[in-house]
Amino acid sequence: MNVFVTGAAGFLGSHLVDRLLADGNRVVGIDNLVTGSRANLRHLDRAGAFSFIEADVSVPWTWVAAADQPDLIMHFASPASPVDYGREPLATMAVNALGVMHAVSLAHASGARLLFASTSETYGDPLEHPQRESYWGNVNPVGERACYDEAKRYGEAYLTSAVRKLGIDGRIVRIFNTYGPRMQPGDGRVVPSFCLSALCGQPLTVYGDGRQTRSFCYVDDLIDGIVRLATGDGLRGKIVNIGNPDEFTIVELAQIIADAVGVPLNVVACALPPDDPTRRKPDITLARTLLGWEPKVALREGLVSTLDYFRELTPIG
Repeated sequence: MNVFVTGAAGFLGSHLVDRLLADGNRVVGIDNLVTGSRANLRHLDRAGAFSFIEADVSVPWTWVAAADQPDLIMHFASPASPVDYGREPLATMAVNALGVMHAVSLAHASGARLLFASTSETYGDPLEHPQRESYWGNVNPVGERACYDEAKRYGEAYLTSAVRKLGIDGRIVRIFNTYGPRMQPGDGRVVPSFCLSALCGQPLTVYGDGRQTRSFCYVDDLIDGIVRLATGDGLRGKIVNIGNPDEFTIVELAQIIADAVGVPLNVVACALPPDDPTRRKPDITLARTLLGWEPKVALREGLVSTLDYFRELTPIG
């Protein structure tokens, strides 16, 4: 297949490109490098089946004329961490609204399948636990996180409307907390923050009382589930959670990372940010039944390679 991947230079996008190429596809990666990094794709400089286009997918896709028509479009472009979308709130909304519109237009014109990377943030601070795809969510539409949460919800609404109105083959993955190599240092996410602090011998910053929970999925597991959703037959219009249902408190995560690094646990408490979800755990029944997928990598196992990445990236440890 010929696959277009927006956000290809990001954490998830670059791993997705690697998997698609390993499966024998041709891949066109598109990224404006606002939060992505060419370093994540440097190992592909001589890969004949991969080409890269530096472009903002929020504006009309004029670059399409220079590329072969896609069989599959995977729209992953978006700031995805609180630091990044807090810095670029309007760009975040644009890429998840206008970017989806442009992707839908191309999918309709070319007959390509379209997968939209949504997020567990569409559930907000959930009143249902664990979160099923049928849950509508509890989102503050005007809060500090709304630029991301509501933009993803709009992208979902636009794509599902296009499935019904235009008949395109659109699919949505709701991604839960994911970690692994190529995460961006300093992006405010808990895993890189804890890893870097522990490796530097600094206190780990815990927001609130640390009893809020997250479910952490290793990147290789996540990408496998995404590819199954994108390439499987009979999945038009489906919305599927992909994540690891093993639930940990933030304090538990801090202890696991401290143990993995071999340092005593030392934390400093800060105020909880506005609208920060108190519990987060996917119901992956649909992923199991529709895709035959479930995660395989345990948190402690995945943190080994994640910590190795940060050791190589920075002169620490």
